[in-house]
Amino acid sequence: MKGIADTGFLVAFASRDDTYHDWATEMAGEFDEPLLTCEAVLAETAYHLRNSAIVFEMLREGMITLAFDCNDHLGQLEALAVRYADRRPDLADLCLIRMSELFPRHPVVTLDREDFRVYRRNKREVIPLLCPPEK
Repeated sequence: MKGIADTGFLVAFASRDDTYHDWATEMAGEFDEPLLTCEAVLAETAYHLRNSAIVFEMLREGMITLAFDCNDHLGQLEALAVRYADRRPDLADLCLIRMSELFPRHPVVTLDREDFRVYRRNKREVIPLLCPPEK
């Protein structure tokens, strides 16, 4: 299975105290190649974990890989920021929406069901998601 990793998933995977740790650990075992992500997600993950070393370990071990350069997509990211201004998306979310457009067969692995059910790739397409079961 393939996927695009969001911050919440990575934090849950790395933190045994996280409510979704077991789900994230189980999901991580389902992927047969590194999850794609972006630097904004890595920065958020390191911030939430208060530990950059864990993020570098995920990269080094091949759990995740960087597959996006903001410089190459500034116009599209700005357009997405304008389109979703009412939701006040952070840079990571904008990058993940764009990555979903670039990698349409990769679902976004996220805990953020609320925002990603609203966001659309290519203006109208639902973004495929992998989320923990609703409680």
